[in-house]
Amino acid sequence: MKRIIIIAVLIFTLGISACEKGFLDVNTDPNNPTATTPNFLLPSIIANGFAMQGFESYQLTGLLTQNVGRRGAANSGVEQYFLAPNVRPFQDTYQIVGTNIPPMIDIAQSEGSAYYVGAGKIMYALILAHATDLLGDIPYSEAFKPALTISPKYDKQEEIYAAVDKLLDEGIVEMQKPASSNSRPFYITSPSISGDILYKGVTASWIKLAYSLKARQANHLVKKASYNPTTILSYIDKAISTNSEDAQLQYQAVTSTVLNSTNVLGATRGNLGAITFGRFFIEMLNGKNLLGDAALPDDPRLAIMAFPTATGTQPGLNNAQAVVGVSDFYSSWYGQDLGIMPVLTNAETRFIEAEAAFRAGPATLSRAYTAYRAGIIAHMDKIGVPVPARDAYMLSAAVAQSAATLTLKNIMEQKYIALFMNPESWTDLRRLDYSQTIYTNFYYPAGANPNAKDAAGLPGYPQRLLYPLTEIQLNPAEVEKQGGNSQNYLMKPLWWNIQ
Repeated sequence: MKRIIIIAVLIFTLGISACEKGFLDVNTDPNNPTATTPNFLLPSIIANGFAMQGFESYQLTGLLTQNVGRRGAANSGVEQYFLAPNVRPFQDTYQIVGTNIPPMIDIAQSEGSAYYVGAGKIMYALILAHATDLLGDIPYSEAFKPALTISPKYDKQEEIYAAVDKLLDEGIVEMQKPASSNSRPFYITSPSISGDILYKGVTASWIKLAYSLKARQANHLVKKASYNPTTILSYIDKAISTNSEDAQLQYQAVTSTVLNSTNVLGATRGNLGAITFGRFFIEMLNGKNLLGDAALPDDPRLAIMAFPTATGTQPGLNNAQAVVGVSDFYSSWYGQDLGIMPVLTNAETRFIEAEAAFRAGPATLSRAYTAYRAGIIAHMDKIGVPVPARDAYMLSAAVAQSAATLTLKNIMEQKYIALFMNPESWTDLRRLDYSQTIYTNFYYPAGANPNAKDAAGLPGYPQRLLYPLTEIQLNPAEVEKQGGNSQNYLMKPLWWNIQ
């Protein structure tokens, strides 16, 4: 009798086990995996890491640089320095892009995929650098650690800069490893594209991007004792050197499986319906600013970046056109649906080189002049300026004709044009104090925010964006520590802008 009971219990136990296994199988969707591999995480990190700068450019930084402005009635908007807590930079950095990076790096390290580790570190550096240059102090050491805290501390911007530089150095080391150190193909085309959608598996280009980013960040520190133009030039020697190495993504047509793949700034997305060209930007191209006479020949880029009769709108006046029909912004090379999103380019790298060499003194002035001219040519070639028109412009009064006559104004004006709709342009304006000597005729907005006052109590220009409402509500102690609840917080200079 005991033997029969034991057998019965055994049969019952086995039956329960089988049922549990079957039950779990039923609730496991083979088409919805709970684990992934680095080649499926990296494309999203790259695509969203680049696209976030496009979204922020038309909502925030493009308005502050007067690349673009509102058309229609004045509305107490960003271009008039009425900044509101904006979720975009935080959401993009910490939710949409950054949350995928540490897991990808961990998986890549565990499986021995060095190039994915390197790409993850370089992209992490890119988005952190972008966020801190908009906001100042931001979470890093306690970021992405919900088990530790849901209210991460804000690391000081100086510490973020050190972290960015360290990430780039580590990324370079990973990318320099032999192919045998990378267990998973870095770029995969079959059965579908995955992996390195930026440089298609060319690790040398990732290394050049990292050095360009190191040079960009180091060049921000012109007001710091640590600023060293010679070090910047040493980075430039290993950085992006041709347009084919530009860090950019080519947009593509929407299909049944590829959604939201057209240009963030294009007509299909329709994000710029109320936006037109900024007047200051147009006057950099129509001769008024660079040549002092709007009647003189236009920059050949005017017809490509805008259109020949464009006048642009002054911030706060919004007098360019009524908000009717499709925005004229879509006439721009940058507004093509299937255009590209440039994030860090050969042209920008040449202008960083020109500025650093110019600041280094007489011994490198020739290098500064060569880089300055190369930057103009690189940008014109990129957007398709015909060679005869390009060469004629290079001989015009808009371009310095010798190293001896080259000025910082020459360099920064041309960089401003070449970095159209790039958030980095706002960093340039701030670190050079919106100088009228350099950015001659940069407009102060009509109806500006009365809290936009400098240290002397005079009308001033914004220095930073505001933390989002989610941080104000959920991480109030850190926001308060920054002084982020003050009405004039937008005027507080970033760390790199304090001497």
